[in-house]
Amino acid sequence: MAPPHRSPRSPERISRPGPRPTRRSLLAGVAALGALGATGCSRVATASDVEGGDLLDRLRAAGVVRLGIAGEIPFGYIDKNGELTGEAPELAAVIFKRLGVDRVQPVPTEFGSLIPGLNSQQFDVVAAGMYVNPERCEQVVFSDPDYQMLDAFIVRKGNPKGLRDYKDVVEKKAAFATGTGYAEIQYAVEAGYKESDILIVPDQVAGLNAVEAGRVDVFAGTALTVREVVKKSAKAEATEPFKPLVGGRPHVDGGAFAFRPTETNLRDAFNVELRKLKKSGELFRILKPFGFTEAEMTDLTAKELCGG
Repeated sequence: MAPPHRSPRSPERISRPGPRPTRRSLLAGVAALGALGATGCSRVATASDVEGGDLLDRLRAAGVVRLGIAGEIPFGYIDKNGELTGEAPELAAVIFKRLGVDRVQPVPTEFGSLIPGLNSQQFDVVAAGMYVNPERCEQVVFSDPDYQMLDAFIVRKGNPKGLRDYKDVVEKKAAFATGTGYAEIQYAVEAGYKESDILIVPDQVAGLNAVEAGRVDVFAGTALTVREVVKKSAKAEATEPFKPLVGGRPHVDGGAFAFRPTETNLRDAFNVELRKLKKSGELFRILKPFGFTEAEMTDLTAKELCGG
């Protein structure tokens, strides 16, 4: 699948990575984090004892903020030209520019390493479209969501097993796959699917390949990633979006930026600028080239999704 159209950027806004990474290198996890020193960026000094944190002041002084990304189209990835793009990095570049930080720099890792990498100060912010949920809220603080999202499935053409939600997957004993660290794992388990039977793959491209090859009947992901990845497939299609059940009730997810728990001042300043972008309509203009629709814009708050 071709990457979404990228909005224009000036050279000073985004700091380019060193050697051009492949998709495999984007998912190299800790190895990618360990290679950070080779990118030539200097690490911002560690946290101070200022109430709410002083990371924003230190980022302004350094002139660059390091973004943890997970190589997932369209949320945050390195494109075929070796450039950082995706809805989260593009939005981060706009907001941090307004906050006085001129450049954003990618730190690629696998999705499951994003929160550990953030809290070990391998990067400053998670910019990967991460869903806000109570478990993650115990480990990081989130901005308010910049988008909301339903789930959808990749299935073979014609959807021969008639799979439309997780209940169908369980009842029809379908071979099920989803991505590393995806919220869809727990949604399937809540519906009654045995976690040890789930095939875990790196991303939606691997999920599409698994469905096309007949290794699984279905791959679950966000409605956006699913509908984008199947566009050029002759063997697979996307189902209609649906709300997974959480605690027996239909649930809508929201994706946001994550910050270390000590850095609430930065989170609050980020939220102020995010709200301005929502009010002006600029947020939708930034996200639209990556396949987002107006239905996926949201007024959900992190507090709501964290469970209080």
